[in-house]
Amino acid sequence: MPADLAVIGLGHLGLPLAQAAVAAGLSTLGYRTGPEAGSLTAAELRRMLSRGFRPTSNPAELGRVRTAVICAPAQRGPDGTMDLGQVEAAARTLAERLRPHTTVILESPVPPGTTERFLRPLLEKGSGLRAGRDFHLAYSPSRVDPGNRDFGAANTPKVIGGLTPACTESAATFYGRLTDKVVRARGPREAETVQVLETNYRQVNIALVNEMAVLCHDLGVDLWDVIRCAETKPFGFQAFRPGPGTGGHAVPQDLAGLTSRTLRMVELAQQVNNHMPQYVVQRAATLLNEHGKSARGARVLLLGVTYKPDLADQQGSPAHEIALRLMQLGASVSYHDPHVPAWSVLDRPIPRADSLYEAAADADLTILLQQHRTYDLQGLSVKAQLLLDTRGATPTGAAHRL
Repeated sequence: MPADLAVIGLGHLGLPLAQAAVAAGLSTLGYRTGPEAGSLTAAELRRMLSRGFRPTSNPAELGRVRTAVICAPAQRGPDGTMDLGQVEAAARTLAERLRPHTTVILESPVPPGTTERFLRPLLEKGSGLRAGRDFHLAYSPSRVDPGNRDFGAANTPKVIGGLTPACTESAATFYGRLTDKVVRARGPREAETVQVLETNYRQVNIALVNEMAVLCHDLGVDLWDVIRCAETKPFGFQAFRPGPGTGGHAVPQDLAGLTSRTLRMVELAQQVNNHMPQYVVQRAATLLNEHGKSARGARVLLLGVTYKPDLADQQGSPAHEIALRLMQLGASVSYHDPHVPAWSVLDRPIPRADSLYEAAADADLTILLQQHRTYDLQGLSVKAQLLLDTRGATPTGAAHRL
């Protein structure tokens, strides 16, 4: 049966897109490209299925859609370059079934030039069709923010950059059914670079405030009060907050290999942010020592091991490195997370606390890594022997803050 849309890649990008499309009344296929994990709940998936969403493992069905959006994951490889293996596999699978007049859009986070230099040749060679003449080709950076209750698909503007003006308009027509506003970029490279800028903007600003956290602790200054005051400025400032690490699926890009000029600030920001788990462990060991205890043999409870609050997604969560470093110091580590029923670090199962308050009272140190809504932080600050808050979420004076 023909469909309006095929979403290729059902991970953290593809599933929310499919969800928005189904909600807008589009008949939607979902084609899995690998062992992907999305951020939708079981109830949300059931609702999508009841509205006509059709997951499929049959690649032949990709040849019966009007629009195909590639959302395959693209991550950094061991050498630091982008691994486009799943994007390539998705393109080859689609190319063999591609029909004339289909609109193909790439949403995977890729370096500038990927749509034209990498994706286009794969699609043209596999299909025998020509992009811009026989089918439409465009790029649109995904702006998915899992768990965001204020901004979703409908009220988040979509940036579109097509290979030709006609490609841009075809993609804009599709996204116009999902969102209130479509923004047209000059071309695919500009749209791809929007994704680079937005991702690096987050990385650099988090790095700045993380460095401020370390500085303010050394100076005896309350950073959280500094941020509270600074964010009252109505222009020229956007508040970011420090934490134990960045996490998430967005891969910061310094564009090494694409040009002789690298983004040095992004490279430095990554170094700062990658150091935060180690800094948290240093603060933990110091706190224990100040209270007459050694990290070796200490009972440490980690609260919240996901990368975002109120979600089960653990992609890039700093909790893994923090737990590992604590265990290397000889600490006995346990965890609590309402969204994670079982957790392992380097294939070593970490004990899960069943009773949160009892576990906090029993632990020598409790570290808040993620601020889930279900946590009563006032109650935890009373129960915990020693509480390190890496999110600035506890009441002032109730815990040691990052």
